[in-house]
Amino acid sequence: MKITSSVFADNEKLPQKYSCDGDAINPPLSFSEVPSGAKSLALIMYDPDAPSGMFVHWIIWNLPPSILGIEEGQSPNAVIGAGSSGKNAYMGPCPPSGSHRYIFELYALDNMLNIGPDSGRETLLKTIGGHIVGKSTLTSTYERGA
Repeated sequence: MKITSSVFADNEKLPQKYSCDGDAINPPLSFSEVPSGAKSLALIMYDPDAPSGMFVHWIIWNLPPSILGIEEGQSPNAVIGAGSSGKNAYMGPCPPSGSHRYIFELYALDNMLNIGPDSGRETLLKTIGGHIVGKSTLTSTYERGA
């Protein structure tokens, strides 16, 4: 399984357009080679370099496994969970200082999830335990003013 983007390669800089210094819309993402046994997909975007610990910028589950990706600025037809800001939406990177990594993790699951939109990363990861049939990661970086 693979997750890619047409606007940045793995371990490359996320364009400013997708940050708080730009339009703060989600970048386009493409999904391929999803395992045939998948019943749903889940996506988490997080910053492991945040000063207060891991910061979740976007969390989505119950994406259909047939989806080929998420278009730029699109709110997918799925459950959008609560990020670290408490908002159920994409939150563009806005690191206070230095370069931060932004990791997009895509999970293929053998079931649909029955958790509410107030759920965050910890609840999602506990719920998908034992149901992961595929995983892919895409990493970007962003530094304000760089």
